[in-house]
Amino acid sequence: MDAWGWSALGPWLSERATLPVGPLFCVFAGPTRGHAWSAGAARLQLHQIALEAGVRRRFAPHQLRHAHAVELLHEGIPLPLIQRQLGTRTSPEPAYLQGISSEEIISTVHARRAPMMHASAGLDL
Repeated sequence: MDAWGWSALGPWLSERATLPVGPLFCVFAGPTRGHAWSAGAARLQLHQIALEAGVRRRFAPHQLRHAHAVELLHEGIPLPLIQRQLGTRTSPEPAYLQGISSEEIISTVHARRAPMMHASAGLDL
């Protein structure tokens, strides 16, 4: 992750340390405190946040992966590097991606600037 990602995750990591040992993303209240956060619960939470933010289209967690890839592409990151970073679990890695080292991916992601958005984004002006 880049520095911005770590800064966004930092408060959760501090909170997570106070919970029972378990997965990084977990239930933080109630009888299942510290247990794995189910995919369905994550989708529901993201849907609720999207509605609160005014997003009216259908929205799924996997779309965040696509948005990240498009953002990297717009920043000029080479497509093979993006493909290698995102990886895939369903098929073997193409030969042309095997020449990209993990260090190259990490250094490219760390060199990125923090995401920026216009001050009026999301406002009805």
